[in-house]
Amino acid sequence: MNKNYDVIVIGGGHTGVEAAYVSAKMGSRTLLITLDKNKIATMPCNPSIGGLGKGHIVFEIAALGGLMSQLCTKTYLQARMLNTSKGPAVQGLRLQIDKFSYSKTAFQILSQVSNLDIYDGMGSDILTESINGKKQVIGVKTSSGYIFNTSCVVVTTGTFLNGVIHIGKTRYPAGRSGEDPAIGLSESIAQAMEVPFLRLKTGTPPRLLTSSIDFSKLERQPAQELEYLYEFDELNVEEKYPCYITKTNEKTHDIIRNNMHLSALYGGAISGIGPRYCPSIEDKVKKFPNQKSHHVFIEPEGADGIESYPAGLSTSLPLEVQMQYIHSVEGLENAVISKCAYAIEYDFFQPNNLEHSLQAKNVEGLFLAGQLIGTTGYEEAAGLGLIAGINANLKHKGLAPFILSRSESYIGVMIDDLVTIGIDEPYRMFTSRAERRLILRQDNTFLRLMPYAKKIGTISDELYEKFLKEKNIIQKSIEIIKYPENHKLFKLFHSIDFTDEIKTECRLKLEEKLMALELKEFDIQALSPRALLCIHAEIRYHGYIEKENKEAEKTIKFADLLIPKKIEYKDMPGITRELQQKLIKYKPETIAQAQLIPGMTPAAISILIFQTRVIWKDVA
Repeated sequence: MNKNYDVIVIGGGHTGVEAAYVSAKMGSRTLLITLDKNKIATMPCNPSIGGLGKGHIVFEIAALGGLMSQLCTKTYLQARMLNTSKGPAVQGLRLQIDKFSYSKTAFQILSQVSNLDIYDGMGSDILTESINGKKQVIGVKTSSGYIFNTSCVVVTTGTFLNGVIHIGKTRYPAGRSGEDPAIGLSESIAQAMEVPFLRLKTGTPPRLLTSSIDFSKLERQPAQELEYLYEFDELNVEEKYPCYITKTNEKTHDIIRNNMHLSALYGGAISGIGPRYCPSIEDKVKKFPNQKSHHVFIEPEGADGIESYPAGLSTSLPLEVQMQYIHSVEGLENAVISKCAYAIEYDFFQPNNLEHSLQAKNVEGLFLAGQLIGTTGYEEAAGLGLIAGINANLKHKGLAPFILSRSESYIGVMIDDLVTIGIDEPYRMFTSRAERRLILRQDNTFLRLMPYAKKIGTISDELYEKFLKEKNIIQKSIEIIKYPENHKLFKLFHSIDFTDEIKTECRLKLEEKLMALELKEFDIQALSPRALLCIHAEIRYHGYIEKENKEAEKTIKFADLLIPKKIEYKDMPGITRELQQKLIKYKPETIAQAQLIPGMTPAAISILIFQTRVIWKDVA
């Protein structure tokens, strides 16, 4: 079998479906190669999407015409806005998802996309040839021997590259539980790129039969009143299934401590580095010995309610130990484990071998994205898949790549972090990673990115017209509020509290004020909740944004400032433990080099500049 495609995507996870969807949508004849088309966009770990930083990425996927946001709208079970006690810049939308419906809906949508074929199989070799002294992709060979010709390949294999599952002392090859790993592709990519592949690790908790959980002992986590999810259009958001919270205790921790030697993680069987911000329960007990308890979130796996996911109890301990510590948790005394927890190791490639387009630096037409380049999480994976798919399409057409800067998007922050210096642990997005987070808010995502989507052709004219109408309303509203004679209205917008309890009341008050001014430039009723929040944030953050710009200028001014060799990073006030460790490891010689360290925040850089100047002043 020899068929020609413009773009080939290997891997049908969250990265791959996003890449394939947008590539085909932009007009490229696209092939998605996946091991099992019935498991497209599977959620092998937590049945949720979004959160702090992660939710920003999903909003950006929506603004750029991606798939994940659409799937969320169709399959959510509960919606919550996290961090509502803080300002809109650091809040994050998080949805519980019916994981079974999510995968099924993803396949249904992809099956109806023009220009897209789905092939059940395993991509085993990336075929290249030398053209004008540089390697160029010419096709993909499958494990069955079939060859598909193409000039652009997007590899999105998740945890499947030489994947190995660990449960206590037991280990066996697998890409996910019950699925074969991808063998041979790592070596092919490494040979093409002339770089080595390395190992990372992640894991998942056991699954519990919902009927065996005593919910009367658990704290119910209520949904919130929201008017929209990730997509542009408003939605009547409802709670379809509740979530609950319980806690581990000293007995739980004693069981884990007494069996720590049986853990694959601490028994020496795992060499891959695990995610810092999603640690196993044995990792939590080991690293935080004085912590008396840890939260456990009981989340539904699907609308059928058959199985529940105990978020926070990921482990590589043996099944019998899993049963012991599960039964020590309040409400889970009689819980039945329906699926065993496990850890999984897999191959990845350092992302600093890629350009900002996610194309390999030394192989034309080869794009890598998702966990394959060191990220963790569905959202990060989908964001990278979207950009890789867009750029593979543009590459095929001979057009310039689409690059998002870190000053205009969280996806841009993530890619810049990854390709600039690489990773030393699985990468997870947080709002703290964005030095311009006051302007990279959820509420203004469409204002920031939807014009790009229109330009590259990933959204409809109808949607863009809706966007332009809201953009016009927002801009006119801000202009009017800033009029000197409207100082009372300015003060109201500046101080308003957009909590769930008074959201409706706030809207009514604002409408009354606007009507009193007899403003005819725009329709008051057309102010959507998102537009209202965006206007509030622009007014409230105006002074802070100016201050942030000055901080950015300060950082540029001191970029070449030499960092004293005698500086002590350990226990430096205001610097997180993670960044202390990274500063000790990388030993940056200048402030500019410190800025390149993944996860380095503007606040940390300001402290570092201050401490450095103090030392040099003392020396002088």
